[in-house]
Amino acid sequence: MSGGVWAAPGRVNLIGEHTDYNDGLVMPFALSRTVVATAARRDDGVLRLSSADAPGGPVELRVADLAPGHGPRGWTDYAAGVVWALRESGHPVRGAELHYESTLPAGAGLSSSAALEVVTALAVTELYDVEPTRQELAVICRRAENAYAGAPTGIMDQTASACCAEGHALLLDTRDLSRAQIPFDPAAHGLALLLVDTRVKHAHSDGAYGERRAGCESAAAALGVAALRDIGYEELPAALDRLPTTTDRPSATTDRPPAAPGPESAGPARTARPSAAPGPRALTRHVVTENRRVERVREALAAGDPRAVGPILTEGHASLRDDFAVSCPELDLAVSAALAAGALGARMTGGGFGGSAIVLTEERDRERTGAAVARAFAEASLGEPEIFAVTPAAGARRLS
Repeated sequence: MSGGVWAAPGRVNLIGEHTDYNDGLVMPFALSRTVVATAARRDDGVLRLSSADAPGGPVELRVADLAPGHGPRGWTDYAAGVVWALRESGHPVRGAELHYESTLPAGAGLSSSAALEVVTALAVTELYDVEPTRQELAVICRRAENAYAGAPTGIMDQTASACCAEGHALLLDTRDLSRAQIPFDPAAHGLALLLVDTRVKHAHSDGAYGERRAGCESAAAALGVAALRDIGYEELPAALDRLPTTTDRPSATTDRPPAAPGPESAGPARTARPSAAPGPRALTRHVVTENRRVERVREALAAGDPRAVGPILTEGHASLRDDFAVSCPELDLAVSAALAAGALGARMTGGGFGGSAIVLTEERDRERTGAAVARAFAEASLGEPEIFAVTPAAGARRLS
């Protein structure tokens, strides 16, 4: 194949945050917003990358010279890393020209980097008639992000972008990579799911994300298990008693809405200020209870009761805020304002330290709830958030 156009979506994680690198359960769905790649083969061994959404001109790299830590740093790492990882996995891909256009906001917690990786992998493999499975593509893209781009993320984002189905959330077991498509159609039940992009930027390759991952691995080692996934919900109290309390945080509470930011957060904020890393008890408590929340959401959807998902989302936000310490004042404000306006539930989504929140509300209350969140940001002298409805969309695909 000489050329074509491909698209890969971003994702919203309905529930299951910071569990993927703990061998846990996640439940994302794909967005209709995508990264589109127009791609063609090259016979000179050059990878030429350009983007309509990034400053500067095209970047040219020799495919044979691709290696972690070499070449320019920035968005091109995610694309170049995929070509490197494909070759490292034994796939005979060579030169290519790729031009990207995106409707996904970068740094909004919607996995724009994973969408870039997946669309690159799908385009390049089809250009060279290589046929890995979609899950294999996701694993290769995760390797590119971890080893080449230096972001210690799990497998959820790439799998969601590659494998999601329209009208469904994807239940993924990140230990064995088993998947199940779970029907999820809020509109059919008179509901709406809003996404609030706070416009506070985050970066997975910064130290705060890595600190939490390392803390989870240390906690698992202290408990004598391979990963925190191995601690069952019923075993949690005993497990917590076996962990040290030094530098730990108080337990997340689920009987109160997330607090709005205080006066110290006033003024337009564009970058998050990560909190100190929590201790092992708090990290463990979040991961174990979050795995249980994924199971509860699955049970609610299987029972045809999506409204029951709302309180579970709010519990998840409290845990991410209080135990995992990855929220920020803007995310807390989006959640608390939505709940005060009558939303069924809300939580931050994505890795945190900025990004977006999701809000489950009755369809009849959608506009009023969105307006209440926007008004709360204005009253706090924060930048205007972008608020829009989302529905589960299809995964990566060829357009032409």
